[in-house]
Amino acid sequence: MTAQAIHPTSAALDASKRRDEMVAFVIMAVLFAAAPLAVYPFFMMQALCFALFACAFNLLIGYVGLLSFGHAMFLGLAGYVSAHMAKLGTIAFGPINLNFGPVDPVIAILIGVASSAILGVVTGALAIRRQGIYFAMITLALSQMIYFFCLQAPFTHGEDGIQGVPQGKAFGFIDLSHQMTMYYFVLAIFLGAFLFIHRIINSPFGDVLKSIRENEPRAISLGYKADHYKLAAFVLSGALVGLAGATKSLVAQNASLTDVHFSMSGEVVLMTLVGGLGTIYGPVVGAIIIVAMQNYLAGFGQWVTVIQGVIFVACVLAFRRGIVGEIAHRFGKSL
Repeated sequence: MTAQAIHPTSAALDASKRRDEMVAFVIMAVLFAAAPLAVYPFFMMQALCFALFACAFNLLIGYVGLLSFGHAMFLGLAGYVSAHMAKLGTIAFGPINLNFGPVDPVIAILIGVASSAILGVVTGALAIRRQGIYFAMITLALSQMIYFFCLQAPFTHGEDGIQGVPQGKAFGFIDLSHQMTMYYFVLAIFLGAFLFIHRIINSPFGDVLKSIRENEPRAISLGYKADHYKLAAFVLSGALVGLAGATKSLVAQNASLTDVHFSMSGEVVLMTLVGGLGTIYGPVVGAIIIVAMQNYLAGFGQWVTVIQGVIFVACVLAFRRGIVGEIAHRFGKSL
């Protein structure tokens, strides 16, 4: 027996990894496609939006090593912008005052994503100058600034938020007012964004991000401009979070201060850690667990937070790598 037969080649391992990931993705897609048969569709749509939020956040912390305490600013701002454009379609900035009327839901979502990407460029250029807890505190401070902007800006309507957002017709003919149509529209957005994140992680760009996470000085010594890569990852993460926020505003037909509050930034950290930091599917599992607890334990009132804390502590003690991380470690798989 040859040494090659005993020790699988790198190509064989890569092929096995791709096969496992493809099988896992197909299983996830089938389960989500069939979920409305057993679960209330509105709950699943919320879960998918938060799962995308967690996956985008995991792209930054899990693969670059940057802990942001302010990612809610991307979720909330995109939600407000998208809701405003879908309902009124006006742009007022200084002497500029344009009125397009309610725009197509897809266009409204893209404008929301663009607003989050622009915010990501501005805030990221400031935040990546620091590392560790200093980076986290800067993102938290910037998030609070966006929170107060959303509280005071005329188009957000303060504490009332933007209500009665029309779901409209995507591309002019897909009627999103039908619940199942809306569900599969949201599912398509989630699956497309998930594949995009998966591609980023497994690209040469993703390999550089991982090298920066593991040893930034070494990556710099090899000629990589770490700050440029970190800024690009921050903007990509912010834009994908904006996609989740914009979609969520159409699902819930409102945009409120809840999505831009700092507690939302804490929730996405919880989702990622419970599911598995640095895993592809962990944030999805974590988001579904947290959203399910909030939905089905609502009768406990304020005790929901306490129950979440207990479950979080239990997960940290029993699953040090998160639920998916422990499963992947146990079976030697990459999930």
